[in-house]
Amino acid sequence: MTGMPTYNRQPYGGYHATAVAQEDAELTHVGPGTPCGEYLRRFWHPVALSSQLKDLPLPVRALGEDLVLFRDLGGRVGLLHRHCSHRGTSLEFGIVSARGIRCCYHGWLFDVDGTVLETPGEPPGSRLKDNVCHGAYPAFEYKGIVFAYLGPPAEKPEFPIYDSFALPGDELVPYLLSFPCNWLQANENGMDPIHSTFLHTRVTTVQFEVAWGELPVIDWNELQAGFFTTNARRWGDNIWVRLHDQFSPNMGQTGALWETAETEKFFTRVSLTRWCLPVDDHNCQYIAWRHFNQSVDPQRKGDRTKCGVNRIDFPGQTPAASYEAAQRVPGDYEAWIGQRRIAVHKQEHLGTTDKGVAMARQRLRRQIQALRDGGAVVRPQAKAGGIVPTHSGDVVLRVPKSTNDDRALILDVSRRVRDVILAADDDPEPQRQQRIERDLRALSRA
Repeated sequence: MTGMPTYNRQPYGGYHATAVAQEDAELTHVGPGTPCGEYLRRFWHPVALSSQLKDLPLPVRALGEDLVLFRDLGGRVGLLHRHCSHRGTSLEFGIVSARGIRCCYHGWLFDVDGTVLETPGEPPGSRLKDNVCHGAYPAFEYKGIVFAYLGPPAEKPEFPIYDSFALPGDELVPYLLSFPCNWLQANENGMDPIHSTFLHTRVTTVQFEVAWGELPVIDWNELQAGFFTTNARRWGDNIWVRLHDQFSPNMGQTGALWETAETEKFFTRVSLTRWCLPVDDHNCQYIAWRHFNQSVDPQRKGDRTKCGVNRIDFPGQTPAASYEAAQRVPGDYEAWIGQRRIAVHKQEHLGTTDKGVAMARQRLRRQIQALRDGGAVVRPQAKAGGIVPTHSGDVVLRVPKSTNDDRALILDVSRRVRDVILAADDDPEPQRQQRIERDLRALSRA
């Protein structure tokens, strides 16, 4: 069934709502040759943490492909198709060598670019190795994460450097989390800020801070290569504007995890920078950095020692201790995997607060179709110094409650904050941060 199921509005009408539509394959299927898979292959993706690369090869899966990742004895990173070009033995059992990796079965030696360096079982003068090139992808390590490009070699873009990669006084700690669900439903979480009011606060218990439970005023802004969301709420005499980046296709950033909104703040920066890697159609991973610094976590609730492979220092991101515990206090993990292995969009009934999710899906579909029609892929554009400016963080301004329409006031303040931050995009750092702080202080006084 491909059409929208017919729902009967009568009580106990489950019999009339048993048909299940198919998933939106154009947006959710990521394997080679699929529309979304081809689009995603035009970007760099994280595939592992550097800490996972030890003396043995690491089997990984990305965009529906079985791969093997290794660091050879010369320190170079290789990402190859997992099965040997000779007889198909998995290179996860290969021997890491001074140059490349050697298959355990017959000793073929592959360089990091797929070049066959040796076929030792062949007779002298054999040209077999010159006629074969094993499947390989460019990969490199950056600040504790291994990134790879799985697209056409001739279209390989520069790796984008965002300003949040080198904030003053900031420590980046890599982590990786696995989820048994499609990438899109996890990635869309960033475009659904209203969930923090309910999932993380009102429905079960306060998972972060009580201020998160105030109903926000949300504004979604589409930019050249993604979205910039303002999620603003009142807390006493303050207005807290929470800012979120969502860059195409799968990179997002968020502000402080334990923001109390009790004191004025003039654009503290991010606590998370993360990519949602589509492992295959039914699995995904968040590969990311936790940011540790005094401004984003003044209470020092974060714990860098708890960050790593399927480990993180804030709640709701990993399987609960038991099924019953997950039922009592569900988190993001349960919300995402609970949408089925692949969420069925035609079964949903989107509301006003789902505008961001709808916008993100529409943008993704446009980008996929544009590539299919021969159009250019839209990527984030670097500004001063070759750096891509980002906008995530938190702003808390003292703005007493309006005697008229306070939610209109909150929206107006959030848009003024947005404009101040966007106006500084062309400025180099640290002048950009200084200008934003200065203009936000002026806005608060006004």
